[in-house]
Amino acid sequence: MDLSQATTLGRTDLRVGRLGLGAGYGAPAAAFEMAFERGCNYFYWTSRKSGMRDAIRQIVSQGQRDRLVVALQSYARSGFLMEYSLAKALKSLGLDYADVFVLGWHNKAPSPRLIDRALAMQKKGMLRHLGMSGHNRPVFTRMSAIETFDVFHVRYNAAHRGAEMEVFPHLQGQGVVSYTATRWGHLLQARRMPPGEPPPSSRDCYRFALSHRSVDVCMCGPRNMAQMQAALTVLESSPMDAAELERMRAIGDHVHARRSFY
Repeated sequence: MDLSQATTLGRTDLRVGRLGLGAGYGAPAAAFEMAFERGCNYFYWTSRKSGMRDAIRQIVSQGQRDRLVVALQSYARSGFLMEYSLAKALKSLGLDYADVFVLGWHNKAPSPRLIDRALAMQKKGMLRHLGMSGHNRPVFTRMSAIETFDVFHVRYNAAHRGAEMEVFPHLQGQGVVSYTATRWGHLLQARRMPPGEPPPSSRDCYRFALSHRSVDVCMCGPRNMAQMQAALTVLESSPMDAAELERMRAIGDHVHARRSFY
């Protein structure tokens, strides 16, 4: 498997590059445009000031909207506010619709009213596919069974591997976008490593996530052009072999044991 090749996002018709791009970390528009030309087309935009907004507008102005997969997320728990936030985001980006609209940070099942409002927004043409994110892994299993959602944003890295048992085997064709590949940077820090073990690179962390067959897209959050260039090197690699995966799991276990995270 070549990580430079696009894949289909779950049961959707969306063709996506394997490395996804997060907006809220400071990278300039030129960095996102460069990544897009390398095949990274899953753009996860937030309302924070970001060069991604200008990059999206530039890409669309060039007649390439159909190559973009734009994911927008709302943390609203009110249907009215959720629709308002999506409409505002679309206007800011100069878009008619979101390819994926993510109900954000749901650690219990979203309310039926919220889901119904999202589906009504879908019928209006504001979004193509509905997604969900959260940290309570069993919720994904329950939501997968009702088949309302086409995409799940799931935390997954070498230190947090619970999704391998609690989420991935229970999917009903949903696409998986993984995030926090570096575990908030902890997997990159020498002081957190086992004795004598050098820290993995960000590329190693992305490769680890993308080596699992259930992960379609692994998110990265570059702060500048240099970090974007470093992240893009994952496209020149292949999934990890057994020895590499074993090393990453050992590092992940050590990092996770040093401090408890949910």
